[in-house]
Amino acid sequence: MKYRTMGKLGIKTSAFGLGCMRFNGAASGDFPMDEQKAVSLIRRAIDGGVTYLDTAYVYLNKTSETLVGKALQNGYRDKVTIATKMPLGSVSDRASMEALLEEELQKLQTDHIDFYLMHGIDKEEWEKFKAIGAPQFFDDMKRAGKIRFKCFSFHGPYEDFEYILNDYDWDMVQIQLNFMDIENQAGLKGLRLAGEKNIPVVIMEGLLGGRLSNAPENVQALYDAFPVKRSPVEWAFRWLCNFPEVAVVLSGCNEPAQIDENLRIFSGVEPGVMDENELRLMENVRQAYLDRTKIDCTGCRYCMPCPNGVNIPGIFSIWNNVSLYCTDPAKDRGLARIRENGAGADMCVACGACEAACPQHLPIIDQLRQAWTQLG
Repeated sequence: MKYRTMGKLGIKTSAFGLGCMRFNGAASGDFPMDEQKAVSLIRRAIDGGVTYLDTAYVYLNKTSETLVGKALQNGYRDKVTIATKMPLGSVSDRASMEALLEEELQKLQTDHIDFYLMHGIDKEEWEKFKAIGAPQFFDDMKRAGKIRFKCFSFHGPYEDFEYILNDYDWDMVQIQLNFMDIENQAGLKGLRLAGEKNIPVVIMEGLLGGRLSNAPENVQALYDAFPVKRSPVEWAFRWLCNFPEVAVVLSGCNEPAQIDENLRIFSGVEPGVMDENELRLMENVRQAYLDRTKIDCTGCRYCMPCPNGVNIPGIFSIWNNVSLYCTDPAKDRGLARIRENGAGADMCVACGACEAACPQHLPIIDQLRQAWTQLG
C-alpha cells in the first residue's frame, strides 16, 4: 500500500480509502444488508493497509456508521482515520448539530471523528450552514477534540467550489473526479486550486459510480492495443493517483476479491506514476467515450420550462450516459423519476418552443423521439 502526506495536515494516509456506502453492490439506502460480510470487508481492507474509511450519516439508510463502528472494535479503531458527514437536511440550529454529532459518535463507537464534513454542499447550502452557525460549531468541536479536521464534500459547479474553499479555513475537501469529469463540478481546476492552498483532496466517484469499470468496445480496443495490459479500473485509479494534489482515492468494494484487487493496484501508484504514453492513452480513451455521445446537449436549459413539462435536458443527459457507459436504462433512477413525474418525451406535442430557444439549434423534437424509443 502506498501512503501519502495530506497537504498542510502533515499526516500520512493510505492512497486507497474504503468507501462505506455501497456494500452488497447496493446504492445508498438499499437493503438487505449482510452485516457480517460488510464488517469482514472493512477489516480485510484495514488488515491490508487501508487507513482511511469514508461513511456518512445517511448512507445505507443511516446504518453505515453503525457497521463501521462494529468493524472498528477489537483494536481496529486505532488503525484508521474516520470520515463522516453532517447533512444540512438533518440540522437546523446549534442544538440539532450537537445532537447529530453525538448520535454519530455513538454509532461509530468512538470519542472523536477525524474528518467531519459538511455533506455535499453548494454555495446556497454553504450559506445556509453559515446561517445556523455550523462554522463556529465545527471550530468549537475541533477545540473540544470531538472532531480533528473541518471539511466538506462537493458536487456543485466550479464557481461554487472556489467560493466555498476561499470562505473558510478548511482542513480537507472531498470532490468527484475521474478522467471523464475533468471539466465537470470542481474538476481539475478545483483540484489544482485546493493544491495551491495546500488543502488535501479526497476523491470520490473515481470510477463514476462503477461506469468506468467495464469499457465499451471502442474503448476496450484502445486498452487492448496498449503494450502494458491493465484493467479499466486500474487505468482509472492510476490516472487519479498521478496527481500530487490527490491524498486519497475512495473505492467501494462488495467482495473480498475487489478489496484484494484494490490493495494490489494501490500498492503501485504514486504521484507521477504515468508516463507520456500512458497519459496520451487516457486522453484517447476519454475521447473514445465522448465519441459515443448521442446529442451535443450542454444542459444550458434554454429549452426549459417545456410547456408540456418534458424534462428535455434530463432525458438527453440520460440518453448520452446510457450510450457512453453502456448502462441499463431500466435501472436508471433518474429516468424512473422522469417517468413518475410525467416528464417523459411521450408528453411532447412538437410545439417547437424548445427548438426556437436552443442556442445550438439542435433538432430537439426528433432527437427526443429517438431518445425515448431507445431508452425504452
